[in-house]
Amino acid sequence: MYKTSFARPLLILVFCILVTITGCGSQKDGGSDQEPPVISPPRVLVPEAPGEKVLGTSPLTLDISRTDQGYFVARAEAGSRRINIQMCAPDGVLYSYFVEPGEDAVLPFSGGSGNYLVTCYQQVSGSQYAALCSESLDVSLENEFLPYIYPNQYVDFSPESEVSRQALSMLEDDATDIQALDAIYTFVTERVTYDTEKARTIEAGYLPDVDETLECGTGICFDYAALTAAMLRSRDIPCKLQIGYAGDIKHAWIDVYIRSKGWVEKAVVFDGETWTRMDPTFDSSSDDKEQIQSYIGDGDNYTVQFTR
Repeated sequence: MYKTSFARPLLILVFCILVTITGCGSQKDGGSDQEPPVISPPRVLVPEAPGEKVLGTSPLTLDISRTDQGYFVARAEAGSRRINIQMCAPDGVLYSYFVEPGEDAVLPFSGGSGNYLVTCYQQVSGSQYAALCSESLDVSLENEFLPYIYPNQYVDFSPESEVSRQALSMLEDDATDIQALDAIYTFVTERVTYDTEKARTIEAGYLPDVDETLECGTGICFDYAALTAAMLRSRDIPCKLQIGYAGDIKHAWIDVYIRSKGWVEKAVVFDGETWTRMDPTFDSSSDDKEQIQSYIGDGDNYTVQFTR
């Protein structure tokens, strides 16, 4: 179900800084005993935009044909101006996405099942945007884990991506989630080193390129998290890309769902009996692992703003 209201042209100021708000959308009822879908052998799920249900017209269309799979596809017309899409989710978070002219962007329903208010804007100049439309979408997910298995604009990969090929070839098809997590985590922390210059000069709106991170072997926390998430999702292991703060430092990390354990937060080392919270960025970069582990601690230093 969806409702559409088209706004009169209105110039507004859209800030690139994402903000958290409360009271938007309607939260889904209660908890769930669902488990992730079993896909055997593991394979990359490919988002679709078949055009069966489409909202909007030039310069922006929203393909909502597969909302039950945890995403929709925004298509910005080539030759138009930049688009900003803001999603008021049932988890009370305002998610903001930017779509460039000629781009198809897969945008996830990270807040789970419920009502989403999707408001779209087109750039006029600089940080001034004109309101295009507002859509109310009632989303019922086929499986609550699907938004964390499919690729999206922030965790962008495909069956042809080198990260997917690497993740699928490094282990047997029947490898357990724990074996896959251990292998992928070790691979990323040994393969990628922290790029301090990139961290110093990064611009607002940056999106990771996971294959580029794999090829160059350097990156910032956002790159570490997106690469690890892409490799885990390639093996159908639900993984959340979390964006927020470690202490007072802007940071990105991952949470992983292990069927025998549930959601494991601030990822992740398992010694056979207990989980140790570790962070791929800090773990690969630190000369003093004990000090970093002490800082990460029980997760109190982490604050989530957005889940992608």
